[in-house]
Amino acid sequence: MSKAGALDLASGLGGKIEKTEVLSAVEQYERYHVFYGGEEEERKANYTDMVRIASFTNLALSDPSSLLLGFLVNKYYDLVTSFYEFGWGESFHFAPRWKGESLKESIKRHEHFLALQLGLKPGHKVLDVGCGIGGPLREIARFSSTSVTGINNNEYQITRGKELNCIAGVEKTCNFVKADFMKMPFPDSTFDAVYAIEATCHAPDAYGCYKEIYRVLKPGQYFAAYEWCMTDSFDPNNSEHQKIKAEIEIGDGLPDIRLTGQCLEALKQAGFEIIWEKDLAVGSPLPWYLPLDTSHFSLSSFRLTSVGRLITRNMVKALEFVGLAPKGSQRVQDFLEKAAEGLVEGGRKEIFTPMYFFLARKPLSESQ
Repeated sequence: MSKAGALDLASGLGGKIEKTEVLSAVEQYERYHVFYGGEEEERKANYTDMVRIASFTNLALSDPSSLLLGFLVNKYYDLVTSFYEFGWGESFHFAPRWKGESLKESIKRHEHFLALQLGLKPGHKVLDVGCGIGGPLREIARFSSTSVTGINNNEYQITRGKELNCIAGVEKTCNFVKADFMKMPFPDSTFDAVYAIEATCHAPDAYGCYKEIYRVLKPGQYFAAYEWCMTDSFDPNNSEHQKIKAEIEIGDGLPDIRLTGQCLEALKQAGFEIIWEKDLAVGSPLPWYLPLDTSHFSLSSFRLTSVGRLITRNMVKALEFVGLAPKGSQRVQDFLEKAAEGLVEGGRKEIFTPMYFFLARKPLSESQ
């Protein structure tokens, strides 16, 4: 997306949601969350709505320009895609980072690592679960000479993803399917490999999600993912820890953030063999949350600094006042900024990670 300016961004704001409906969408989204008295079971029951909001939060949180967006996952995705792309690029996820490495470079390396772990070979048929607008999908397809299908339940993102596929020249090897990844429209044993990047955290039931991935994966092949998780350092009886967790959930459209151990147990119950797992945030030379940290000044990430966010806040206020941004945008910005604070604090205290990695294998036979 061209960084032509605020007016270009405002023209795409809202996706498939009418601007007049944004405020009511914000209010509906807020009611689902614990900060506003919402219940976890209700969030899980309405995960498809919440999830339209969720994959954008990474981007929205990382860039104040994207802080305008975010509602019930489906509504949320419609609203924030343009802003995510403006501030984050085509890949809406975090990455461990080396000193001297740009954010863009670290994101590409994070995607290449996944492809290498899966052992992708030219001609393999690969599935990207919760693919967003397909940034990782295109990068991995070009890196490994594979065909990649992205599954996404948001029409607006898929439309944008198809446009970007054509621009990148990968429209013949990369495609999108609009569907719920809890009920995928693929025959059993369809894919040579499956991956998910910060997406299956939106599933209301980890076991159900992993079991469906197990079904469409060919026997003997691999599933790899980066999961958003609370770490072993998280104390559910610590009120500060609970506050941080709730801030992340409301800003990212999550029904509940699972512990790393819960993900592993769900994988095993689904039938997978765990090859290896690790929190890749541990030992990263630069913290993954650096793009969100307002105390860190960077000319290349000026929009993320305190001054940059102040400018963005005023821009949002002005756009809403003149009618270019829908009513409710400032409220969305407020809770997304609160979520950004939760992510940074969760990272600093090492109670949350957006990159819990695992590589799992589907046995060649059920008895194996």
